[in-house]
Amino acid sequence: MSIFGGLRSGVSGLFVQSQSMAMISDNIANVNTVGYKVNRPRFSTLVTTQASETLFASGGVQSKVGREIDAQGLLAASTASTDLAISGKGFFAVTDQVTLNTATGRYEPTGDIFYTRAGEFRADKDGNLVNSGGFFLMGFGRNATDTGFNVTNVLTAMNGVNVASQSASPVSSSSVTLAANLQSSTATGDAFDTSIQIFDRQGAQRTLTLTFTKSGAAADTWTISGATSTGTSLVDVDANDDGTVGIDDGSPGGTAGDGILSNDEETDSAADTALIANGAILGTITFNANGTLASVTSNTGAGNIATAGNAANGILDIVIDYDNNAGTTLDREAIAIDFGTISGSDGLTQFEGTSVINDIQQNGKQFGSLSSVSVDENGVVTALFDNGEQRQLFQVPLVTFNNPNGLDPRTGNVFAQTDKSGQAVVKVANTGGAGQIASSSLESSTVDLADEFTKLIVTQRAFAANTRIITTADEMLDELIRAKR
Repeated sequence: MSIFGGLRSGVSGLFVQSQSMAMISDNIANVNTVGYKVNRPRFSTLVTTQASETLFASGGVQSKVGREIDAQGLLAASTASTDLAISGKGFFAVTDQVTLNTATGRYEPTGDIFYTRAGEFRADKDGNLVNSGGFFLMGFGRNATDTGFNVTNVLTAMNGVNVASQSASPVSSSSVTLAANLQSSTATGDAFDTSIQIFDRQGAQRTLTLTFTKSGAAADTWTISGATSTGTSLVDVDANDDGTVGIDDGSPGGTAGDGILSNDEETDSAADTALIANGAILGTITFNANGTLASVTSNTGAGNIATAGNAANGILDIVIDYDNNAGTTLDREAIAIDFGTISGSDGLTQFEGTSVINDIQQNGKQFGSLSSVSVDENGVVTALFDNGEQRQLFQVPLVTFNNPNGLDPRTGNVFAQTDKSGQAVVKVANTGGAGQIASSSLESSTVDLADEFTKLIVTQRAFAANTRIITTADEMLDELIRAKR
């Protein structure tokens, strides 16, 4: 009887509208959940029996969950560099458990692997990046030769991204680049000095003072003398005819001797009587008539340093004995002072005007502690240290699927791979349509609150209408029962 068909239709209507209510409620509840993807009810007709021209086969309605996992949410700026958002189709690979491999020092995934767009990552007590759902971000560490990252399609080859116990070793200063102008009208005997902060191999900061004195030998000639901070001594370096550099120890009370500096290595050699004192003249600088650099010569006059393997630049090589020549050349560290291009004006010049230092650069660094972490659009995680050094640690890949809407949602705003989604494909971010990674950004929920409230009202009215179907059909059945009486 069609009355019972009406009852079935009403009951099915109540069921699907209650399902719709659940989805809308879930959407509204997750309006502020990072990376949340909205769910939509998908309605379709339900036919229980075959209809004919004289018989209507009522069935009702059925619904399915329509997942819009591939929908792109708006990117919102944040203040944390480890907040990551994806602009594109990819997902972050995450795991619910990692274990430290003491042999490699890396945290390997020992739990299930999931996929997410929720990129609100923070370092936990062990330094692993974990999102708000408690899942560990996965990435590829440096390869065996430390030349880059080997991104493969093997998910288990990834490790937990860890930024703990990162520090930067000190780097001794091996080069100084100096750009300055020495006033051309400076009187003979007048001097101009500058202090340069350099670092030894232990990362201790030292002061190297260079003094430029106008020489009476020629109008365009200056001498260079140097002095270092307490506990160190200068060692003069000469250009030899064979292209090597001879070291003259200038330490008071030190043993007369020299070394040969070739290819940045120091070795013992025969005794040398040309000793200098800390603060003595290191060399001579001459300028062309147009004020550009003409030559840089060591104090012995053995030759122009610019012709000893440095033909393009005016470079004065010196060596500093940081332990006051305590009996080993291993305490000596060579520093090349670059005064600029010969016949150029990019370094040391002699023009009329105030003597002034324009720029000083040196390549030494003190010990560095981790200050922050950055992630670029290709997913490269870089540690930034307070001494200015940077070190690439991991590369975070993105994972794509042929049908991302076929993924299975799990607790914690993550998804699991299914037959409907297809196999996970690991890609380098910013390649193959995977999308870019945006640091200091979060992907907002795709929920439109105004739209959800509209659907909520429509669902409520539809549910009420379906209850009227049931009450009306019940009244019709009552009429039928009364007709029998």
